[in-house]
Amino acid sequence: MDQLATPTRRFRAIFISDLHLGTRRARCDLILDFLKQTESDYLYLVGDIIDSWSLKKHWYWNQKQNDVVQKLLRKARKGARVIYLPGNHDENFRQFLGHRFGRVAVLNETVHISATGKRYLVLHGDKFDNVIYFASWLAKMGDWAYERLMDLNVVILWCRKLFGLGHWSLSAYIKHKVKKAVEFISRFETVVVKEAHARNCQGVICGHIHTPDDRMIDGIHYLNDGDWVESCTALVEHFDGRWEILNWADHAEPAAVEEQAPQPIVSRAQVSDAFSGLAVSGI
Repeated sequence: MDQLATPTRRFRAIFISDLHLGTRRARCDLILDFLKQTESDYLYLVGDIIDSWSLKKHWYWNQKQNDVVQKLLRKARKGARVIYLPGNHDENFRQFLGHRFGRVAVLNETVHISATGKRYLVLHGDKFDNVIYFASWLAKMGDWAYERLMDLNVVILWCRKLFGLGHWSLSAYIKHKVKKAVEFISRFETVVVKEAHARNCQGVICGHIHTPDDRMIDGIHYLNDGDWVESCTALVEHFDGRWEILNWADHAEPAAVEEQAPQPIVSRAQVSDAFSGLAVSGI
């Protein structure tokens, strides 16, 4: 039976970002498990869904990454309103800003009206990198350092698995311990909240920094949906207006939490099959 037909959890809105499909770090098993077990009226893809930066440097794409794309397209076909807000790693999709493909809208940013009537500014968040770093090359250098850290994390996870230990993120640990990383996150939150104030919004929803959060900052409800390479989290809005950050490793089927076995690489030509639904079904 198709698990999408009988989801175990239904929400008014779901927000996910930073899947980084096209890299070995993408937790496709967990993403697929989440998409199978959840349903929503609104599905916001808050940037960095596909990691074009990584794909340009080194082609990596397997069938499970195709499956994730197909599941997302199927959500739209089954009635969810899907809003795609490209980030910096999938910035090439910004050429389609303002276009609508069936029930999929491609936007730079948008305002989500919550069940309680509050206005939430929704955007990826990379537009503020230059404000924080003062130079785009520093942002690129930071991304390179982050990728090397994630490569090291793969080795650490392999060792932990040998000793029967669970998932743990080195990069997340360092971000919370290193002063400069903490300062960066704090500055990011400050400028994002300032933008929400300027847009006459009561809240802001973003991704980009791979740090899930739900708190009030200077009178603004700040929400970050996290990512799917470290925290594996999603932000959801319940039908009564409550907000919740789901750490999917705590909810997923056991098999989805296991480190993924190597998958055969899919060629560039075959990847087009994953997007065939765009032309065939109007999505």
